[in-house]
Amino acid sequence: MDGRSLCSATPLIHHDHRNTWWRRHLQLKNSLSSELSGAVGDLGTFIPIVLTLTLVSNLDLSTTLIFTAFYNISTGLLFGIPMPVQPMKSIAAVAVSETPHLTPSQIATAGASTAATLLILGASGLMSTLYRILPLSVVRGVQLSQGLSFAFSAIKYIRYNQDFITSKSTSARSWLGLDGLIIALSSILFLVLSTGTGETHGHNALSRSQDPVIDDDNDPRSRGSRSSCVNKRLRILNSIPAALIVFLLGLILCFIRDPSIVKDLKFGPSKITLLKITWEDWKIGFLRAAIPQIPLSVLNSVIAVCKLSGDLFPDRELSAAKVSVSVGIMNLIGCWFGAMPVCHGAGGLAGQYRFGARSGWSVVFLGAGKLVIGLLFGNSFVRILSQFPIGILGVLLLFAGIELAMASRDMNSKEESFVMLVCAAVSLTGSSAALGFGCGILLFLLLKLRKMDYSTPSFLKLKSSVDDELSSIP
Repeated sequence: MDGRSLCSATPLIHHDHRNTWWRRHLQLKNSLSSELSGAVGDLGTFIPIVLTLTLVSNLDLSTTLIFTAFYNISTGLLFGIPMPVQPMKSIAAVAVSETPHLTPSQIATAGASTAATLLILGASGLMSTLYRILPLSVVRGVQLSQGLSFAFSAIKYIRYNQDFITSKSTSARSWLGLDGLIIALSSILFLVLSTGTGETHGHNALSRSQDPVIDDDNDPRSRGSRSSCVNKRLRILNSIPAALIVFLLGLILCFIRDPSIVKDLKFGPSKITLLKITWEDWKIGFLRAAIPQIPLSVLNSVIAVCKLSGDLFPDRELSAAKVSVSVGIMNLIGCWFGAMPVCHGAGGLAGQYRFGARSGWSVVFLGAGKLVIGLLFGNSFVRILSQFPIGILGVLLLFAGIELAMASRDMNSKEESFVMLVCAAVSLTGSSAALGFGCGILLFLLLKLRKMDYSTPSFLKLKSSVDDELSSIP
């Protein structure tokens, strides 16, 4: 190779490296409209929990929006995928459902305790070890149970009026009205027609549409013409930011349902201050809320979200250690100021992917929107959230739940499916992902023990050693 070849080769290698990093982290992987649509894919869980904590536990909405905005922006740029930032659900459930309700300081200590645990697990490497050794069938069981749980809650949101303060369904939702069944069902039909099963945002669906099976005519020219029509129709449907349109419809309906919202809006964020936390707050927050939240965060916020990222983005699978440390740092910063405890949920990732998010820019856009709202309207924005049609939130949550549950479809054997389904069933009926996880691990080990070959030399040698030790005992 001559000198000129060497000179021309070096810049090319360096240029390719930079392009690879750009494509993995900062380049849009889908159309701008699809990324914007995917950005609102996890709001079906975010809005109800934030609204409930604001009304029941006096959560500072402005502080939460500002801090979660920075979380969205930083994690979107850091991980390069639509990494969600969602409420810690178990802490939220304890805060509003148990009596007495948790105070903002106790919610903060619960979030900080959980965050410290995850930070230690991630920084020490223990989380990576757990991620490697946990059976996939058990993880899929947790994902399936979480996805179905979201779907069940979504159906309740769509069918019944909700009282988030008491966390109960009230009366059956009427067909007519600005939050009626007709609007919710119309939203479902629109999302199904525009997004299909969620695969039409990628190239695979388009290529499958060219399969000759779709055409009974043996004329290749006819098949090509019809295939071109199908591709054109799918491209048009793919360009529609369906979830964003549905969400914007919900915002418009807020002002139509209660025009007085405009008068109640006040400009400017609330003052961000440090919480006054006592040792009693630490004790109550840890014992009542952090203990049930820690196993859920380990399983769903780290293990499950990393597995799902590998399914959805094979070239960008997340590191369990980095995700665990990310959750820890976020909350150890924000909780001291009264921001809602948050994590990275597999359901949020599934929902955002379902509606077109393919890069970190989708959550960067979401973070920018939260930041504008938090700085512009502050705590008065709760008036808008309180009038948001719950049926539309249910529609968004339904698609997110189904997408997460569908991650479990890759079980290749009856044994794997058996473990997964038992784990999911226990999680759903016991209302505890940790309980289902424990049963799944026990079942997995029993099945392996059942098939173990006890005639191998290593086992016989071990048995002989144990027998000798027992016989030497007087």
